[in-house]
Amino acid sequence: MGEVGHPGGTMIELEAVSKVYRTGEIEVRALGPVDLSIDEGDLVAIMGPSGSGKSTMMNILGCLDVPTEGTYRLGGVDVGRLRDNRLADLRNKEIGFVFQAFNLIPRTTAVRNVELPLVYAGVPRRERRARAAAALERVGLGERVRHMPNELSGGQQQRVAIARALVTEPTMILADEPTGNLDSTSTVEIMQLLVELNATGRTVVLITHEDEVAAFAKRVVRLHDGRIASDVRQAPIGAMA
Repeated sequence: MGEVGHPGGTMIELEAVSKVYRTGEIEVRALGPVDLSIDEGDLVAIMGPSGSGKSTMMNILGCLDVPTEGTYRLGGVDVGRLRDNRLADLRNKEIGFVFQAFNLIPRTTAVRNVELPLVYAGVPRRERRARAAAALERVGLGERVRHMPNELSGGQQQRVAIARALVTEPTMILADEPTGNLDSTSTVEIMQLLVELNATGRTVVLITHEDEVAAFAKRVVRLHDGRIASDVRQAPIGAMA
């Protein structure tokens, strides 16, 4: 895993975090203030309807945006104190992103899609190819390394995207509506995969509006009008679904 945090420690700490967007004299509070703590190795679903603040929270948790007020610590590191290059480094090494739209390059093989983060990190070609192939094997696509995205089902494309998120060995997986473009069967398969990855000790944070997806989480945080409306631990469906 990456350099942030330590086993059994706190992965995410939000203290009085708010996000306010300003256009001229118009001010819109999209989030907060919120306090949230997520332990390393947890599997948490962040839920809420459109406009609840969950996308804003995802951007902050993923170091894609910074709070207007408050403090965000990732593995004890105060994100707000980092310079842009260090922030980008933290984001690329410590967070594996999985998006609803897969975001695969169309005319590029699965293995080359997966190795892209390693290209940006300057990893030598032979090493990155081996690591990408191993990541695909890990998500059950070891026989599909040479396939193009259009030769794969939606569920398989999302598995490629998860392999790409894993290839840098991030501390946390941040999945934004990871099953939004999938049928019910593929949804269960992808969620079971994320549960399995979480079982190895990796922190997984899901952004979702679907109860069926949140049912796989150990904890559900619900947002409403930018505030935390509820924060509940539950017995997840897990791999028994």
